[in-house]
Amino acid sequence: MSRKKEDTTLASESKPVIQSDAYASMLSRFHAAAEKIGLAPEEIEILSRPAEIHIAYLPVAMDDGQVRVFEAYRVIHSRALGPGKGGIRYAPEVNMREVMALAAWMTWKCAVVNIPYGGAKGGITCEPKKMSVGELERLTRAYTRAMSEVFGPDKDIPAPDMGTSAREMAWIVDEYSRLNKGNFIPAVVTGKPLELGGSKGRVEATGRGVTTVILQALQRLGRRPEGLTAAVQGFGNVGSITAKYLSQSGIRVIAISDKSGGFYNENGILIHQAIQYRDTHGGSLEGFKGGDRITNEQLLTLETDILVPAAIEDQITPQNAPHIKAWLIAEGANGPTTAEADPILNEKGITVIPDILANAGGVIVSYYEWVQNRRGHYYTESEVQERADNTIKQAFDDVFARAAAHRVSLREAAYLLAVERVVKALRMHGKY
Repeated sequence: MSRKKEDTTLASESKPVIQSDAYASMLSRFHAAAEKIGLAPEEIEILSRPAEIHIAYLPVAMDDGQVRVFEAYRVIHSRALGPGKGGIRYAPEVNMREVMALAAWMTWKCAVVNIPYGGAKGGITCEPKKMSVGELERLTRAYTRAMSEVFGPDKDIPAPDMGTSAREMAWIVDEYSRLNKGNFIPAVVTGKPLELGGSKGRVEATGRGVTTVILQALQRLGRRPEGLTAAVQGFGNVGSITAKYLSQSGIRVIAISDKSGGFYNENGILIHQAIQYRDTHGGSLEGFKGGDRITNEQLLTLETDILVPAAIEDQITPQNAPHIKAWLIAEGANGPTTAEADPILNEKGITVIPDILANAGGVIVSYYEWVQNRRGHYYTESEVQERADNTIKQAFDDVFARAAAHRVSLREAAYLLAVERVVKALRMHGKY
C-alpha cells in the first residue's frame, strides 16, 4: 500500500549542497535563483523539498508463478501553479533522489513555459525489457491501485517517461476508471493512445520542441541552420525525433548513439534509416552500419556545432566539459549537465538551452491533451503543432530576453523566470 514518507535526509538540504547527483544539481540551481530573487527563508524551505513523497511496495505475480515485490515512488514537488504533472519511469536505476529531482524539474519546466501545472514524477525500480507484457500490465495496475488517492485529473496527472509508453497509460486509465465506479476518466493521464483520448502530435512533441528551440536560438544568434552539424546522444523517442527534425531543417546530423554505443559519419547519418533499423532490431542501434563506431563519451566531445544530450542525467561533467567543442547545446534529456559543469561551459562561451526549456514540448502537448479531455473537443495535428510551437517559442523568447537583460546564461534566466512564477503563486495561496 502507499504511504507518505518524511525523508529526514532533506533536513540538511535547505541550503546548497555539493554532491554529484541530479537532486543536488537541481538544488544548486534553485538556490542560486532564490538568492538573486531574494526569496524569504520559508519560501526557500518549502521549495527545497517535495510537498509529498509516496512510496509503495508492489507484490506482482510473475509468469513463472513467483511473486516479486517492486519498490515504487510518486513525488509531488509543488502544486502552487496547478495539479502535479510528470511522467512515470520504469528502469533498474530508479531511486528516490532521482524521482525527487525529476519532480522538481517538472515544477520549473511547467512554470518556464507558463502552463498551469505543478511538478511531479513517478518511478518503479524494475527492468521492463526483461518483463513480459502480462507482468508489466500487472505491475502497472498494482501501481495505479497503490496511487489511486494520489492520482486525479485535478490532483496529479502522470504521463509516459523512460520505459513506459501509451500502452502503460492505457492500463492506468482503465484501472483508475474501474476504481472510480467505472466512470471513464481519460484526463487522469496524458500520453494515451488516440483511441482512449490521446492527443495527435504527442509522440513527436518533445523532439519537435527541442528542434524548435534550437532553430529559435540560431535565429537569435544570427546563424542559419543550413551547413551546420549536430551530434545527438540518445536515440529513444526524444533523440531520434530531434535528429529527424534537425535533418529536415538542413542541419547535418553526424553522430547518434544509444546504450549500445555511438555512430559517426562526417557526411551525415541517414536518420530515417537509423530509426527503421532501431525499430526492427529490438529498439537498439547495435549493429547499425550507417557510421563508424564511437562511444557515448566520444560523441559528447566531437567537432560539431550543436550537441543534443538526449539520454540520461549527469552526462556533461567537470571532467568532459572542458573538451566539448560544440558552441550550442540543447538539453533533450532531464539533467544531462551537472551543476559543477555549468561554469566551465559558460567560460567557454557555449550557449546552453537548459532542459527545463529545451525538452518542454512534451508537457506542453500533454497540457493540450488534458484540455481536450476536459472539453471533449479534439484538435487536428496541425493545430496541436502550431499551438505547441508558439508556446515554446514564446518561452524561449522570454528566457532569452531575461538572459540579455540580466547578463546571465539561459539556464540562470530560465530558473529566475520559473522560480519567480512559482513563488508568486505560492504567495497568492496565502499562509502555508
